[in-house]
This record gives sequence, C-alpha cells and structure tokens, in this order.
Amino acid sequence: MASAILLLFGSFAVLMVIGVPIAFSIGAATFLTFLLFMSFDQSLFIVAQQMASGLDSFTLLAIPFFILAGNIMNRGGIAMRLINFAQVLGGRLPGALAHCNVIANMMFGSISGSAVASAAAVGGVMAPLQKKEGYDPAYSAAVNIASCPTGLLIPPSSTFIVYSLITGGTSIAALFVAGYVPGILMGLGLMIVAGIIAKRRGYPVAPRPSLCQVWQAARDAILPLGLIVVIMGGIISGAFTATEASAAAVVYTLFLALVWYREIGIRDLPAIIMESAVTTSIVLLMIGASIAMSRVMAFGGIPYLISDTLLALSDNPLAILLLINIALLIVGTFMDMTPALLIFTPIFLPVVQELGMDPVHFGVMMTLNLCIGICTPPVGSALFVGCSVGNTSIASVIRPLLPFYAVLFGLLLLVTYVPEISLFLPRILGIY
Repeated sequence: MASAILLLFGSFAVLMVIGVPIAFSIGAATFLTFLLFMSFDQSLFIVAQQMASGLDSFTLLAIPFFILAGNIMNRGGIAMRLINFAQVLGGRLPGALAHCNVIANMMFGSISGSAVASAAAVGGVMAPLQKKEGYDPAYSAAVNIASCPTGLLIPPSSTFIVYSLITGGTSIAALFVAGYVPGILMGLGLMIVAGIIAKRRGYPVAPRPSLCQVWQAARDAILPLGLIVVIMGGIISGAFTATEASAAAVVYTLFLALVWYREIGIRDLPAIIMESAVTTSIVLLMIGASIAMSRVMAFGGIPYLISDTLLALSDNPLAILLLINIALLIVGTFMDMTPALLIFTPIFLPVVQELGMDPVHFGVMMTLNLCIGICTPPVGSALFVGCSVGNTSIASVIRPLLPFYAVLFGLLLLVTYVPEISLFLPRILGIY
C-alpha cells in the first residue's frame, strides 16, 4: 500500500512538474500504479475500461449541455444584458463598477455554471469600463477573479453534478438548492470588501439611473434570469432531471439568442458547437482519467489508509475538518477543480461520514474550498483568464486579491462548521 501511494502521487507530481497535461498525468500515474498489482496488458485494459465505463453515465450528459448553453449566452448578447442590470443594482454603492462586476458574475455564473466563462464574459466588458473610471487594473481584475466562482455554488452547477456521480446518488436537487445561501454569502462578502477598498480609494459612484433606465435594464434581464426559474423550478418540482434541465437550458438560450434577440445567426452555430465540443472533451477526458485513478486508489486501499490516519491523528471532528480543508486548499493550488473533486471525494467522504457529516453539506464545503483554488496561483484557471481579460499580470494581482482571499477563507470556515447554512433551504423546500 505504501508503494502504491508513493508511485501514484509521486509519478503524478513529477509529470505535472515537467508540464504534462493534467489528464495525461492522471492517466499515466494510474497505469503505472496498476502495474504493481497486475501485468502490463491487464493494467492497460483496466485503465481503458474504467475510463470508458466511468463516462457511461446519463447524468454526465448535463455537462456538455450546460457548456453549450453558456457559450450560446456568451455569443448571444445575454451577458451584456445581465451586466446592464447589475449596473442598475449596484450603481449607487461606493465603487459601483466593482459591485456591478460581482453581481454580474453571480447572475451570469449561476446561469452558465462556469467560472471561467463568467470571468471572460463579465471581465471582458467590465475591465475597459473600470479603467475609464480610474480603477486600478489589478484591483479590477482581483474583483473579477474572486467573484467569478460564485456561479459554481449558485445553481445550476456542473460541479455538483460531478459530485453526485462520485458519491453514488447524492440528490442533485438538494445540492443545487444547498449552494444558494453559501453562493449569495460569498458574493455579499466580496462586495463588502470591494466597497471598503473603493471608499478608501475614492472610486466614483454611478449617477442615479432614471426610472426609464431601471425599467429597460430590468426588462432586458427578465428573460435571461428566467432560465434559472426554468431549470430550478423543473428540477425541484420533479418535472425533469438535471440532465433534462441542461437540454432545456440549451433550447431556452438558443431561442433567446437566435430568435428573440437575434444576436447570432444559423451560420454562427457550427463554431459555437465546435467550441463547446472541445471544452467538453477536455472536461470529460479529465473525468475519465480521474475515475480510473479513483479505481486504483480503491484497489490499493488508499482511501481507507488515509481515513484511518486522519482519524488516528485526532478524535476531534473540528480538527479533522480543518485538516481536510487545509489539504484541499493545498490541492486546489496545483490541480483543477474537476479532477480534484473526482480524486479526493472518495478519500475524504468516508472520513466525514464517520464523523456524522451530511454528504450534501460536505459537497458544498468541498466545492467552496476548491473555488478558492481556481483563484490562486500557480494553476488557477480563473486567475489566468481574469488576468488575461483584465490586461494585467498575475504578480500584480496577487496583493489586491489578499483581502478577498480572507473573506473566502472565513466563509469556508463558516460553511464547514455551521451545517444549516447549506442544509436549511433544502429542508424547508422538502427536497432533502
């Protein structure tokens, strides 16, 4: 077992350091570890079989549909309408454009379910506006980077879909609803920090909008925000599953972009579908490789060893949960969210269940934890995209990000140790 742990994580770390793509690093490390237990041919067969069987899931069909819906939104003018509405909502607060950025990320991210898409779409629009108003580009990028993962907590979220698949059937509806309060708290916490910094720096407050402007912005945002009602209303009422909801999201966004707003045409669809297919293939390749890695870990008894070790270190649930959070924060700095979720959920879930922690609560905690990871160097995807659209460097944005990190860490502890923040809403609605 010790040899398996050393070979699996050692080879994975070496491959990552030398620049091998993460999906191939996971797959190669998994194959090498299987060689400890069986022949070359058997190892190759098992890895291929696990990757194929792991992706043979109706639930996973939701991921390409939500990715496609997000890309249609990006191209179809929906993001701009949400940003205009966010400007009306946050315009009278100190540092109005920073608040607009956070609110727009919450709305757009909750519809697209992608932090990277949100960072690109919202940040690409907000960065020039903030620069024109005299905002520090590094501060503007920091606000965008820290707030774009809110959409991974506010449903629909492909992260919760993957988590449900790993855990063997944790209710997707319960996970979706459980993410609302932490996601909203995350956005509000970031807005408080952004407001304090903006006040100190004297960033301008937007002019008071006229009633006509408010009505126009609200009217333009009603139909895009209606997608949330369609998806969540359908899932909670039992009208359709999360996978069927994702297909409905594609039809709805396509209708808005193609027929109602006419921002795209039929000729634009092949490029949008191809872009979505490429993104989907990357995500699903990582999922398949990570499922194979989870299999070799189970085969070698690695999760049980780590579980026993953690429980032997302390019998205090608070201390164990803190250790798990620290481990996940470290993992999040060098591993993308999906593979981290797939690899470490089977390791830590038995530990927290031994402590009596609810799987839905743990899913929200783990997602929030890994949201922080995509905002941190060296491989945070949101960090790279946010710096790119904000025309600033990673080195210059780290210091402005520190107060936002502090809020995110504080919220993580609050969500970890106060289960009702995540669970009370699903219980009130009677879906858990």
